[in-house]
Amino acid sequence: MKIWAKRHRDLSSHRTRVACRLHAVLCELVPGGYSGEIYAAQAAKLLDELEPAGAVAAARYDVAQELLADLVGLDEQRRVANERIAAAVAASKTTITEIFGVGPIVAANVIGYVGDIARFETRDRFAAYNGTAPIEVSSGARKIYRLSRRGNRRLNHAIHTAAITQIRHRHSAGRAYYDRKIAEGKTGKEAIRSLNRRISDALYHQMQLDAKRAAKPADAGPGGQAGNDSEASAAGSHPEHRLFGEATPGPTKTLRRSKHAPPRVRRPRPLVAIRKRT
Repeated sequence: MKIWAKRHRDLSSHRTRVACRLHAVLCELVPGGYSGEIYAAQAAKLLDELEPAGAVAAARYDVAQELLADLVGLDEQRRVANERIAAAVAASKTTITEIFGVGPIVAANVIGYVGDIARFETRDRFAAYNGTAPIEVSSGARKIYRLSRRGNRRLNHAIHTAAITQIRHRHSAGRAYYDRKIAEGKTGKEAIRSLNRRISDALYHQMQLDAKRAAKPADAGPGGQAGNDSEASAAGSHPEHRLFGEATPGPTKTLRRSKHAPPRVRRPRPLVAIRKRT
């Protein structure tokens, strides 16, 4: 997922550059320029209505057509990358997509860069890794915290994207949390940073649950209980922790013969010569 997430990011960056160049050329072709974000369908419709006058305008028109073809190709490549990312996220059976604002692209970046969540013992260490934990710069009795520029910036950007998505939807719990921080006197940036940390904690919690859920089938014993060293189980607990003897007792030692055993063959005793006493 990390590879496809990087591929999607590269395609998006390339598409932004091509769209900016196309927008600049269209501004030179259209009188008064073109306002707003440009899309492939809008650009195609606009170029069909244009009739370039002169060699310079014709050259610009040809460049715009080439840029439009590049934009259409990049949109198709992004669509394919999105489908592959969505399939990979669904195959991972992660539950972090249940968090509002965490779609397949954000989930792929989080899972791809985090890897095994078990390497973070606490949510504070996870927050320090993704850059959502503030840095203390206190002096004397004053407690001051500032924005951290450390940590994985790709992962931090994914969390920030989820936070902005929550803020834009007024019915979300993230927007209510953001408004509450603003009412407490926080600035907009401080409220967003607080929301980023809140999302980081939610991601850590969900990934911990996913890891435990994925570990259960692999560690299950014959009775369906977890066979680790910390919890009691029928087949995996330590001998000194067992309450009902051995989990798999050996054969019972007895002198009685089984009724299914073959009959014994009695061998004749050897004759022993008896010496007469003289």
